[in-house]
This record gives sequence, C-alpha cells and structure tokens, in this order.
Amino acid sequence: MPRDPRKVERKVIEPDSRYNSVLLAQFMNKIMLHGKKSVARKLVYGAMDKIQEQMKTDPLEVFETAVKNVSPQVQIKSRRIGGATYQVPIEVKAGRKVHYAFTWIRDAARNRKGKPFDICLAEEIMDAYNNTGTAIKKKEDTHKMAEANKAFAHFARY
Repeated sequence: MPRDPRKVERKVIEPDSRYNSVLLAQFMNKIMLHGKKSVARKLVYGAMDKIQEQMKTDPLEVFETAVKNVSPQVQIKSRRIGGATYQVPIEVKAGRKVHYAFTWIRDAARNRKGKPFDICLAEEIMDAYNNTGTAIKKKEDTHKMAEANKAFAHFARY
C-alpha cells in the first residue's frame, strides 16, 4: 500500500510479437527467470508450436481457454479474530485470477520431469484446456478449501 493516497498506476505491458496478445506477453514474464526474456520467449513459443502441432487448432485460443479454466473464483485468506485464526473464503479479483492461473500452470510444468520444459509446458496447457492436470487440481483444492470454510465467510471484509 503506497503512502501517497493517489491511485497506483499499473505498468502497461506490450503485446507479444508473434500472436499480438498481452496475455501471452504477461505469461512470458511469469516464465522468465533471472531477466532472460529471450529464453522465456523461446520456451513459450516452442510450447505454442507443440500445441499447434498436436491439437491442430489455434494455440492462442487453447492458451486463453486453459487460463480461464485454471483461474480460481474464490481464495482463502487467514484472518486473526479474537485470538483465533480463521481461514476466510473471499472472491478473487480479476487480475489476481490470471496471476494464480499463470503461477499454477508454470509450477505444474516445472514439476513435470524427464522432458524439456517447452514440451512439459505445452502438455500442461493442453491438460488445463481439457480440465485435467495438476493446475486444475490446484484450483479444485482451493475451491474445496473455500467451500469447507464458508461458515467463516461473515469474517471477510471487503
């Protein structure tokens, strides 16, 4: 939270060069390690090529649908009330949904072993598109936790 009461201006992200998609450019930034954007770009484009090759459809549509499928609707926040800590379910804001989806897809792809990362990433995106895979399981687990703790929803402050 800034000390200055004015609104914080968000950084404008330029769309990527091949698909002209801001969402894909954001995902490349999420994949990037140690500031090596060219490496992240090669990996993401390699994954998109694999999706194109295997599914015979537009890989950008597959990617956008996968992100939408993985995006959570609710999340759990810890709230300390009267000496007790409660897991309170709250709705997820739009930008945060995309952040969680990117993170879960990236982490699921990194945890797949035995293949190059671009192939693992392509497989995880295709799994998310088909509502299967580790990233979808993470979303479902988050929703189950929120459902189990909905009795504490009255503690949420918006």
